[in-house]
Amino acid sequence: MAGHSKWHNIKNRKSAQDQKKSKAFFEVSSMIRAAVKQAQDGNPDSNPALRLALDKARSVNMPKENIQRAINRALGKGEAGQNIQEVIYEGYGPNGVGFIVVAATDNVQRTVSNVKFHFTRSGGSLSGPGSVMFQFQREGSTYQPTMFIDLNQTQWDSIEELKDSLLEDDDVEEVYTNARLVK
Repeated sequence: MAGHSKWHNIKNRKSAQDQKKSKAFFEVSSMIRAAVKQAQDGNPDSNPALRLALDKARSVNMPKENIQRAINRALGKGEAGQNIQEVIYEGYGPNGVGFIVVAATDNVQRTVSNVKFHFTRSGGSLSGPGSVMFQFQREGSTYQPTMFIDLNQTQWDSIEELKDSLLEDDDVEEVYTNARLVK
């Protein structure tokens, strides 16, 4: 019988499990980075938010190396002692939606290449500084849109797809858009 191999079924099941695990690890590492950045302290004994995030990391069986990498990244340390810098990219996605991408990286060239790849693959483009920022207002460490672009469900799905692909990149911390779903 064609198409009924045991390996094919195992491969598909493992792929689905790996995607769920990757998403859980990303969420937990974001929690760890946020807790460390907020307190500027990588010690769980003196940082209760970090302690809570570490408990969550243990519950999803996150490896210690990944936990330490997230803590170091939030403190601005790279794997080999390089400094990690925060970089903000601006671009336009499908349907003219503005994107602000906040990344923390030790290699700016690699990160800009990855971000540009995600934009061009989805039909958007990376743009220069200030070309999108005027549509947003900074509130603390977040960006709130001041000008919205209304989208229907299919357009919204393409924006969410681009946003998810950007967030899958290890260097990307946050992604903000000015898209709004209109029913």
